Amino acid sequence: MANTSDLKNGTVIKFNGDLHSVMSVEHRTPGNLRAFYQVKMRNLKNGKTIEHRFRSGEEVQLERLEQKTYQFLYKDGNNFNFMENETYDQIHLIEELVGKQGEFMKEGQEVQIIFHNESPISLEIPPHVTLKVISAPPGVKGNTATNATKQITVETGAIVNAPMFIDEGEFIKVDTRSGDYIERVKV
Repeated sequence: MANTSDLKNGTVIKFNGDLHSVMSVEHRTPGNLRAFYQVKMRNLKNGKTIEHRFRSGEEVQLERLEQKTYQFLYKDGNNFNFMENETYDQIHLIEELVGKQGEFMKEGQEVQIIFHNESPISLEIPPHVTLKVISAPPGVKGNTATNATKQITVETGAIVNAPMFIDEGEFIKVDTRSGDYIERVKV
């Protein structure tokens, strides 16, 4: 067991039965009251951010996570299948665990899978990926004066709002966290 003085940004603790990643820690000592730690943390299961006030010296349970590099193989119904690069072991994750970022994964792409006690708890893909545009309606002449956008489909099947000048066959960079268009890429 550790205590509150061991909390740092990025530390993972077990709080109220769930795993939480510490985002910020602030030690406060108000006037004639007892010192405390104000901790902002993110629930690793549902992504919600909470704040909690811990007493100074209170015991907390630190958790150890393991991160491994896997290669995305294919999607099979609601399962995403991955292969570990070193041992060639295959693992499948359900769609709820992968989340929205699964829309931007290409076959062969490397991802980081985070494990807790040998079971996967989350997946991280690179923050930006380059994808080929497979379907883009033509832009209407005269709409380029404003920040007009159109919905295009990329090679993974995801729909992205992009500027009117993007055409089929071009490559674009997409932010995987928000699904936003970033820029056109020359390949």
